[in-house]
Amino acid sequence: MSISDIIEQYLKKIVHSNEEKVAEIKRSELADLFQCVPSQINYVINTRFTIEKGYIIESKRGGGGYIRISRIEHREEIDLINDIITMINPKVSQQGARDVMERLYEKKVITLRELKLILSTIDRNVLAVSLPERDQLRARILTAILTTLKRGDL
Repeated sequence: MSISDIIEQYLKKIVHSNEEKVAEIKRSELADLFQCVPSQINYVINTRFTIEKGYIIESKRGGGGYIRISRIEHREEIDLINDIITMINPKVSQQGARDVMERLYEKKVITLRELKLILSTIDRNVLAVSLPERDQLRARILTAILTTLKRGDL
């Protein structure tokens, strides 16, 4: 397990341990705790706590600065799907699509089998067209899948 994985798990534990689903941290204190450079903390936050994965990041620079990580929680499955449809349009990268689909799997909106089928369908090797058309095509395919899930037309 890498230091990035350990930091990610630590931050997720903090976020999920309170009702508000919010963690407020100081980058330098976290770097001291894990004996790493502050840029390692930035890397983890920027790559593992994205909007596609269901997190909002706020930061305040300076002496009293902090980073606030908030988990986006939806009361209804349909609200989650609607937010994802909005987020991925008019285009979505392969990694962004992977992140939102893994989020739907974590929330038990789709099964592991469905996740694998969807991810194989939207892979860059399958959508063999140039950018930005590939990201636009991926967004249209995912929007069609999500709209069908939302309506329950299975």
